Amino acid sequence: MDLKILSLATDKTTDKLQEFLQTLKADELACLLQNQAVKGRAVGTFLRAILKGSPCSEEDGALRRYKIYSCCIQLVESGDLQQDVASEIIGLLMLEVHHFPGPLLVDLANDFVGAVREDRLVNGKSLELLPIILTALATTKEVLACGKGDLNGKECKRQLIDTLCSVRWAQRYTIQLTSMFKDIHLTPEEMNLVVAKVLTMFPKLNLQEIPPLVYQLLVLSSKGSRRSVLDGIIAFFRDLDRQHSEEQSSDELSELVTAPADELHHVEGTIILHIVFAIKLDCELGRELLKHLKAGQQGDPSKCLCPFSIALLLSLTRIQRFEEQVFDLLKTSVVKSFKDLQLLQGSKFLQTLVPQRTCVSAMILEVVKNSVHSWDHVTQGLIEFGFILMDSYGPKKILDGKSVEIGSSLSKMTNQHACKLGANILLETFKIHEMIRQEILEQVLNRVVTRTSSPISHFLDLFSDIIMYAPLILQNCSKVTETFDYLSFLPLQTVQGLLKAVQPLLKISMSMRDSLILVLRKAMFASQLDARKSAVAGFLLLLKNFKVLGSLPSSQCTQSIGVTQVHVDVHSRYSAVANETFCLEIIDSLKRCLGQQADVRLMLYEGFYDALRRNSQLASSIMQTLFSQLKQFYEPEPDLLPPLKLGACVLTQGSQIFLQEPLDHLLSCIQHCLAWYKSRVVPLQQGDEGEEEEEEEELYHELDDMLESITIRMIKSELEDFELDKSADFSQNTNVGVKNNICACLIMGVCEVLIEYNFSIGNFSKSKFEEILSLFMCYKKFSDILSEKAGKGKAKLASKASDSLLSMKFVSDLLTALFRDSIQSHEESLSILRSSSEFMHYAVNVALQKVQQLIRTGHMSGPDGQNPDKIFQNLCDITRVLLWRYTSIPTSVEESGKKEKGKSISLLCLEGLQKTFSAVQQFYQPKVQQFLQALDVMGTEEEEAGVTVTQRASFQIRQFQRSLLNLLSSEEEDFNSKEALLLISVLSTLSKLLEPTSPQFVQMLSWTSKICKEYSREDASFCKSLMNLFFSLHVLYKSPVTLLRDLSQDIHGQLGDIDQDVEIEKTDHFAMVNLRTAAPTVCLLVLSQAEKVLEEVDWLITKIKGSLNQETLSDETTPDASSQAVPPTLLIEKAIIMQLGTLVTFFHELVQTALPSGSCVDTLLKDLSKIYSTLTALVKYYLQVCQSSRRIPNTVEKLVKLSGSHLTPVCYSFISYVQNKSSNNPKCSEKEKAAASTTMAKVLRETKPIPNLVFAIEQYEKFLIQLSKKSKVNLMLHMKLSTSRDFKIKGSVLDMVLREDRGDENEEGTASAHTQQDREPAKKRRKKCLS
Repeated sequence: MDLKILSLATDKTTDKLQEFLQTLKADELACLLQNQAVKGRAVGTFLRAILKGSPCSEEDGALRRYKIYSCCIQLVESGDLQQDVASEIIGLLMLEVHHFPGPLLVDLANDFVGAVREDRLVNGKSLELLPIILTALATTKEVLACGKGDLNGKECKRQLIDTLCSVRWAQRYTIQLTSMFKDIHLTPEEMNLVVAKVLTMFPKLNLQEIPPLVYQLLVLSSKGSRRSVLDGIIAFFRDLDRQHSEEQSSDELSELVTAPADELHHVEGTIILHIVFAIKLDCELGRELLKHLKAGQQGDPSKCLCPFSIALLLSLTRIQRFEEQVFDLLKTSVVKSFKDLQLLQGSKFLQTLVPQRTCVSAMILEVVKNSVHSWDHVTQGLIEFGFILMDSYGPKKILDGKSVEIGSSLSKMTNQHACKLGANILLETFKIHEMIRQEILEQVLNRVVTRTSSPISHFLDLFSDIIMYAPLILQNCSKVTETFDYLSFLPLQTVQGLLKAVQPLLKISMSMRDSLILVLRKAMFASQLDARKSAVAGFLLLLKNFKVLGSLPSSQCTQSIGVTQVHVDVHSRYSAVANETFCLEIIDSLKRCLGQQADVRLMLYEGFYDALRRNSQLASSIMQTLFSQLKQFYEPEPDLLPPLKLGACVLTQGSQIFLQEPLDHLLSCIQHCLAWYKSRVVPLQQGDEGEEEEEEEELYHELDDMLESITIRMIKSELEDFELDKSADFSQNTNVGVKNNICACLIMGVCEVLIEYNFSIGNFSKSKFEEILSLFMCYKKFSDILSEKAGKGKAKLASKASDSLLSMKFVSDLLTALFRDSIQSHEESLSILRSSSEFMHYAVNVALQKVQQLIRTGHMSGPDGQNPDKIFQNLCDITRVLLWRYTSIPTSVEESGKKEKGKSISLLCLEGLQKTFSAVQQFYQPKVQQFLQALDVMGTEEEEAGVTVTQRASFQIRQFQRSLLNLLSSEEEDFNSKEALLLISVLSTLSKLLEPTSPQFVQMLSWTSKICKEYSREDASFCKSLMNLFFSLHVLYKSPVTLLRDLSQDIHGQLGDIDQDVEIEKTDHFAMVNLRTAAPTVCLLVLSQAEKVLEEVDWLITKIKGSLNQETLSDETTPDASSQAVPPTLLIEKAIIMQLGTLVTFFHELVQTALPSGSCVDTLLKDLSKIYSTLTALVKYYLQVCQSSRRIPNTVEKLVKLSGSHLTPVCYSFISYVQNKSSNNPKCSEKEKAAASTTMAKVLRETKPIPNLVFAIEQYEKFLIQLSKKSKVNLMLHMKLSTSRDFKIKGSVLDMVLREDRGDENEEGTASAHTQQDREPAKKRRKKCLS
């Protein structure tokens, strides 16, 4: 039978073939076809023959053809056919589809939809036929019965696609169905349907099935809906990542619910590669991705930015055309995220409205962590981005050797966070990826070496962290060794940071150490001073960190390593004996420095003490060196005055005078080394003395005798002995004057060193304390002379700024002894020092100077000045003493007892407290609990353990509150403004330690509010500080708008109205607002706070605008979303309207206030422009809201009504008041009036605040008109027409001018009259002055 069909098919006509086929039943034909197909013998020829005998022009033929198609589809799906046979059948069927009549095409398509719905497809091979069927259907022009109605071909195709997308798809052929759609011409609506359907399949598939599906979806996206595709993929993986992180953070074993994390991240990596590949082929896809992510920045960034999308962006940087755009977008996102976070943290109002979101920085670090799963395409972008952040946001300027930030405090904090994030990205990437370690290290070191003029401390910190993480990996790194060659050319600060960073490597790598020593030896003889100083710094660092056998353990090591791999004493093959030889060689090298410039010697003296303390075995060598140096400047004759050769310390070169030997620092170094030796070494050597020890003892005794002799002779020496009496020349312009200045400073330094030496050995001996007081009097003589001679010049400031040589530990001990020591046996000797108020002042002043130095530079001069733990301990001790002294003897008591020039000791103590509190918060934030615990003893350790920082801070705050209350209770003339300002500063610092949600914070706020309300002081600076404190507390509790309104009423009441005929009823919300403080102090303060509120409101409006755009986009992609749902932004909208309403009443009061000319008026005009700009932004938002078929709330109408009735009219009145103010002052003379007019005109010209304000009002009214039309609500009902300010005729002025013109005509004639007419505007202004 099959042979007959084949033979009939060879005839030229098909009549016989058709007749034969009609005799066969459909089942027989199907059976024949199945047999041919299964056997695989010439199935193509047989199928062609059947199709040839079944022409679509005849009904029977078309039906037979339809049945053949159905049979073939079943055969292909059965899986019984060979692959090539199935492909041949599908190919033949594709070629014949276009011959089908429309109704049968619809039936065929419905068969496919039914197969998908009922899950009858086995392998999905037949789906290749569906695109051809739908394409053929779309070209059919006849009306077809499809579904419930009659439709044309295109509509029918649309309905079939709709039906296909609405049925359930089985997982196994989701990919084939998606792939099928790429061969169909889809309209945008159909494309959206398909994309939405495919995206809903993501959660139903296994993870491994998603990459091929994404690939097909990306191919499909070339037809359109690119943004929907990208948004869907990103949203799916964002939710999946979030679900994983929640499961990991919870204790439940939920691995069964989702796939393991490493599998997820591998899948994400594959999909990112697919997307980047698709973007390379279709740039429009990349542009859509960037547009989508940029648009998401305005609303909730966490909806667009997530670890997956950030990794995708970083991979995109490999495509050059997108590189710059991507990094700009990421930079903007990071900075915006940090700014938003700071804005939220600083405002309780925003915290209640906007939930805290995940910071972008956390997402980026998550990407770094995930990149371990073969995300090689992401790592390069991560490295580049890390360096971009560090380069862009690192410190920008060097001031006095210290890098500083430029800009507002908000931008400074943001920059610091962004720079730190860059460093963290690079460090974490370095830890995870071995392949790119070399590249990171090279880039860091290149920046360290090449950027000599800009700060690189952030790169040095990163370099140090890298070395601490992997010292053994980097021990043979050639790049580090190469960097040593540049040490001579780098700034000293960079060299010190670099050498500290490589210290762990030097301990484990002999070759690296040898390379460094060679470089340092060369540098020691370099011509540049900085190079020699770098060499000294390097050698001293080596001395400190290489332990010699037999040295005492040092608990005071300047830099602890903290890495188990680097314990050189135990694990290294280099012995401590070799270290001793090595260290002695270094000391020999350093001895050569004693003949160099003062700066080099100074570094040496400051470093020797640390080296000796670290390596006690080097003590003999170091002390011998120092002893030999001192002998050059010591007068051995016991009766010779003065005891030191000061002349030899000064060098004359041509016409210039230089300090050659910093003798005071040399003595200081010797004194500290002696003290350390006596306290640590001597107790261990008793009864165990050899020859070497005897020699050392003899050396130390000799040094003691020398210091004793210097002390006695310094006390005996008069000014004339130093050739520095009051008649001597101290001018900075002459050589003699410069030399005398240097000598006087040296003597003062020597006196300070001797004071500390005698105190340390004195053991509270009366005679020693008398010597200390005598030394201080010697110090004071020279100090007074320098101050007197310097006068008011810059030299005075320079002498004040010179650092004291007293050590921080000694200052702490001295203050404790002076103020807290109550031991009976010490009483008599201490009374000697306590009797001198000048000495007491001096002791507290030095403490202040030390703390100020810490705040300025981050460290202190002298021993342990670089050791953070020791500094912290001394800060605790000093603060405790100063606190006790201030609270025990209040300033009022001390000052009433004796009137002296300068500050009282109590006031100095308070100043010291203010500095120490701020220093602790700046440098020791993690140790605040420990610091506060050191200040007060509340009970046993168990009781103290449960006390929080807030409770401790609150206890201290109450002490200072009492002091301020006592001060305010005094009479106005007895009010100590300096003390009050310091108290407010201390309270501000301590209040930052309070938890804003705690009752202690509320108590602090209510107390501050009470002070502002009940106490009146005319001191403007005190008022400003107090109100600043009040506002800083209030914003962390709730929004300050009602507070601003009350204050504006007080200001209005105090200053009066712009209309002099109106009498204002005075309000007394805050007594602190009085005639002296109302303007400019309080006025400028409230205006700055109003600016902050407006900034917050602007931020919120931007936020809800972005959210509205995101909602609109999601509605477009998912049109079935319920429009009845309540928008989540309603609460924010209500809060915005409340804030703006209260601010309108605030400005309503201020605009009617008779403010003095100057900053108040200017700032008010600018802020009025800002509120109108904010109101305009809100109106624009509601224009968008109206487009999404939402009504505008009634509260918006009320706000518009309030602005129209209470603000706009008085704004125009205020503008007139400002313009006329200078000409309406009858008391001032003509010259004063002219000067005032000129000044006012200049201000108006330069700042243009009035035109800006008028423009802002007009813009507001313009958009209000648009909103009225859109919303069908008449919002302009309460808005008066704007005043035209271009031309205004004033009747009274016009009459006066006309009368004057007539008088001029009588006297001077017609020509003169014309001249006067030409100058009419000038005459008007003059007349207004007279009126």
